[in-house]
Amino acid sequence: MASTATERAPRRFPPRGKSVVEPYRVTPKLALRVAILGGILLAIFAALFLRLWALQVLAGQKYIDQAQANSFRTLSVPAPRGLILDRNNVPLVTNTPSTAIQLWPSDLPKVYADRYAELVHLAQVSRVPLYEISRGIKQRLQSGDLVTPVTVRESASDLMVSYLAEHASEFPGVGTGRAYLRHYPYQDLASQVLGYVGAISQSQLNHLGPGYGANDQIGQTGVEAAFDRYLRGVSGAAKLHVDNLNRPLGGVQLTALPKPGNTVRLTLDVKLQQAAEKALAYGIRLAQGNGEWAARGGAIVALDPRDGSILAMASSPTYKPSVYSGRVTTRALAAQGLTPKTAPAKNYPALNRAMQATYPPGSVFKPVTALAAMQAHIVSPYAYLPCTGTYQSPNDKSHQVFHNWDPNVNQPMDLPTALAYSCDTYFYQLGDRFWSLPKDRGQPLQQWATTFGFGKLTGSDVGPEVPGLVPTIGWKIRHFTTALDRLWKPGDSIHLAIGQGDLLVTPLQMTRFYALLANGGKLVTPHLLLDVEDSNGNPVPLPPPPQPESVGVDPAALQIVRQGLLEGTHLPIGTSYPVFGQFPVSIAGKTGTAEKVVTLPGFIGVKNQSWWCGYGPTDKPTIVVCAMIENGGHGGTAAAPAAAQVFGAYFHFKVNQATSTHSD
Repeated sequence: MASTATERAPRRFPPRGKSVVEPYRVTPKLALRVAILGGILLAIFAALFLRLWALQVLAGQKYIDQAQANSFRTLSVPAPRGLILDRNNVPLVTNTPSTAIQLWPSDLPKVYADRYAELVHLAQVSRVPLYEISRGIKQRLQSGDLVTPVTVRESASDLMVSYLAEHASEFPGVGTGRAYLRHYPYQDLASQVLGYVGAISQSQLNHLGPGYGANDQIGQTGVEAAFDRYLRGVSGAAKLHVDNLNRPLGGVQLTALPKPGNTVRLTLDVKLQQAAEKALAYGIRLAQGNGEWAARGGAIVALDPRDGSILAMASSPTYKPSVYSGRVTTRALAAQGLTPKTAPAKNYPALNRAMQATYPPGSVFKPVTALAAMQAHIVSPYAYLPCTGTYQSPNDKSHQVFHNWDPNVNQPMDLPTALAYSCDTYFYQLGDRFWSLPKDRGQPLQQWATTFGFGKLTGSDVGPEVPGLVPTIGWKIRHFTTALDRLWKPGDSIHLAIGQGDLLVTPLQMTRFYALLANGGKLVTPHLLLDVEDSNGNPVPLPPPPQPESVGVDPAALQIVRQGLLEGTHLPIGTSYPVFGQFPVSIAGKTGTAEKVVTLPGFIGVKNQSWWCGYGPTDKPTIVVCAMIENGGHGGTAAAPAAAQVFGAYFHFKVNQATSTHSD
């Protein structure tokens, strides 16, 4: 029994109670799970450690630079635009520095209500409509350009700038920058010629491509547009350290200096331009004093016949281009007739009538007819033709009666005398002879008119301009629809011979033709650019200007016409004699009275366009002047006296004005 008791397993002390649970045993399956979980945790901690090490050690400097960059504003430093001078270095257009209000759309509040409230407040402070600010922001977002700020206002007052600085916390994303506004010392002088500068449009930005920015100001019309490539400078760059409220923490640090635009010197003479504009206003007053109530505009061009330099180009009515400097408002534009609604009442002041408006030339076109007739050998210059009060063409089956400007004249005249007296019936006969030429001769009158520069652009370096119209048989066929209207009838040639019918010219084209008469038969290219200098005064290379070209006209025929123009101003029968007969300088020229159907408020009918064109001194011409008074009546009563004022200013003497009471 004892051995049996001894062989039994020993009992555990203390005895296990019934409530004690046996410990959980780790099975191989559980151990595998624990190992996998531990490996995953270890990998995660290793990845976090490596990422932290990469950020702090490998890319630490990069993020430091980015953090610093977030506190800097990249600014475009505008370059001052080049000056525009006259031929004697008199400033016509300069610059005035100003402060611009700028807005970075990316820095606006992200909450719509806060963003809207800020923009409303900004519109009130800057006095710029909210829709204009919103439009600028929309353009930036559409183009994807979030770096370039929106220029809210180019010319901010000191009060606006101070308010924005004091309340910077209320305007996140709003700052100020430097800008330059165009200044016009002579206000509205030569406004259509000089043109104006305006903000670049999206279509212009797309068309012009690299080198232009969304905030650029570019020339929109006139000289500013034609020579924008010379006038516009190259913007610089700078950075500004700011806090989270966009407040500067230091000075502006230039990273690239702006390059000012070049100085453009024009062929204009500011004193002669002033004289031309005063003369134009004088001619309009004369016309109105003679009962021509519709005389409200016109143009005068003064040209150097030797090389085509434009010495003066006046157009009336005019406007002040400063209206486009700085904050441009519809109200200000409307006040000067520069909106579609107000332009008709102001008689379209933005229109450069010297280049962009066409008129029938009337009798100032007769030298063209005379030259073409002599070149075609259909008239002998010293053979006599009757100058009578009326004329009926033997080729006209309708027996239309064509009237002379002087119904009482009845005497034979040669070609020079017919030019001096401006005998319509003499030139009616030449027109009839042109019509009677065989078909294989073509239309020599139209051909020579085209050779003399009519019906096409002059090639001027400042535009835009219109070509006018020289009517031909082909033009009538293309232009009209009925068989009768398409016919070239005797009346068409007769009217064309005196500068009437469908013929349309610009004052610049007519001035160019009289320059050809003055210089001995060479067609010049009118131009305004004299030279260009950089900011250091060094000349900028320019392409050579077009040289005068001979048109192949017979010098003898040209001399006949010059004789007629001289007699027109120096013989008592000449239509310009009352104005130029006693001039200290010998002037040659021609009057013109052209009928034109016009539509005016409360009136539709025919009005006379008053013309005079000529040159001097007659022995060695240095200036050609062409004056046109819209709806101004007879050429001798309005245009000729206006042209005389320009000659007086050019030759430095006072004109004791006398006008004829009735002339062509």
